[in-house]
Amino acid sequence: MNKRFLILLVFLSGFSFGQENLIPLHYFYKDQMLANKGSKPINTGGFYPATEKDYNLMSLINDSSDQYYKATDIIFKKHLIQSRGEDYFIQITPMVNISRGSDRNDTLERSLFQNTRGVHVECDLFDKFSFSTAFYENQSRNTIYESNYYSSVGELYPSGNKYTPQNAVIPGAARTKPFKDDAFDYAFAVGYFVYRPFNSLSIRMGNNQQFIGDGYRSVLLSDNSIYAPYFRVDWQFHPKFKFTYYRSRLMNLLRKPASGSAESYYDPAALSVNYLSYIPNEKISISLFEGTKWNMGDSVVSKNPHFLYFNPIPFAGPVALNTNEVSSVIGLNASYQLLDKHRVYGQFGITDFDGNKLAAQLGYRVYELFGLNDLMLQLEYNYASSEMYETSNPRLNYSHYNLPLAHTKGNGFGELLFRASYEWNRIYAYNSFSYIQTKDRNDRSLLSIYDDLELTSETIMFNTFELGYRVNRMVNLCVFGRYTYRSTTQENVPATSLVEIGLSTDLINHYRDF
Repeated sequence: MNKRFLILLVFLSGFSFGQENLIPLHYFYKDQMLANKGSKPINTGGFYPATEKDYNLMSLINDSSDQYYKATDIIFKKHLIQSRGEDYFIQITPMVNISRGSDRNDTLERSLFQNTRGVHVECDLFDKFSFSTAFYENQSRNTIYESNYYSSVGELYPSGNKYTPQNAVIPGAARTKPFKDDAFDYAFAVGYFVYRPFNSLSIRMGNNQQFIGDGYRSVLLSDNSIYAPYFRVDWQFHPKFKFTYYRSRLMNLLRKPASGSAESYYDPAALSVNYLSYIPNEKISISLFEGTKWNMGDSVVSKNPHFLYFNPIPFAGPVALNTNEVSSVIGLNASYQLLDKHRVYGQFGITDFDGNKLAAQLGYRVYELFGLNDLMLQLEYNYASSEMYETSNPRLNYSHYNLPLAHTKGNGFGELLFRASYEWNRIYAYNSFSYIQTKDRNDRSLLSIYDDLELTSETIMFNTFELGYRVNRMVNLCVFGRYTYRSTTQENVPATSLVEIGLSTDLINHYRDF
């Protein structure tokens, strides 16, 4: 590390290490965070991930059992490598997701698999600075419905007067290259740092994903897409008001015409989020959301986004500029902790102030019914109109890496979702059921090209049941068996009946329920 940089950190931060690392976005941690296990419920305005200083979740959920051997203490309670000094605390652990399975309705009787290996590092330096980095190498062979979707939204190459898809894109991961004819090979890295110069101000930079809302889904901004570089400031400028300033560089996975470089570039875009939260007490939050995608050129011309991109005042861009330069999703996010173990939440969104482009969410969580610890039930409804996230300039559609920035289905759907989980002595059961009705939509509707698409309607039923043993809550290390069933009314699309067993450390969501 550069000596001058180290001296600066010492000067700014003091000499005791803090906890500014981010709580993982995986639904296991989010479910635990909203269970109100501490002295008061988490209420930071609903723009996740939260920092460990905002809510010290790991100390609340980590295994408290006595371990008499160093090996079992590491296996059940810690990261593989932990080192603590006067001014630092570092944790390193390997990441795996290894599973084998088969779809009993697959006439080709293919062997399906996920093979993920990686490493995850977290470090606290001094009192106000933390960082994390992780790298994942993956190979997978997926069910038919997954493979078809991943390939349909793959990167687009110019071919004459058209663009043709090549390779594929895996939500929450990366673009792929072929592997064993019908499988995928892909790798990705994530990282961030957090610096908190004052208790009321937090500064972040990195490429980890973001999520708005207390639901399993979000109709405003979710972690469905691919990691994007960003700059974020959270400022608690009043005891009851908090402002989040978020700026990110996105990519339309659209190759520019061949150039002198080894690989032609993608079309860039920019995303600005201004998020103002009113938090009158520890139970209630109401937040105003403005998410604007900014034009940065096309396949011929590249340019910087308009200077209003850097402006923190909501609505300035969409009011001042036309829809060929910007497209905005304006919305509200609200949450209310009802009693100790009940929470209701909701969202509303509208695109470019167009009354025909609407999205909404209403949800309810309850914990510890019948006195059962670590029992969670969730009921949620999500809706988006058929053109909610589209605009007249397709390069400004609300997407990144050809994937929706909000709900996994993008436009034109209504969804009823039910989730339940229970854990006892590390043995856990998890079930998620989704009933989705779509209308006038296509998986490629949010791609950044002008295209005449066949719009269809269908009803999808998706259920996954998982039974496993959670070895280590710090890294969500689990041994599991899983059964997934998916059916659709779309013609010539077979049902999926997938049986899997595996071993995983899950910190990141990879949505398959679409």
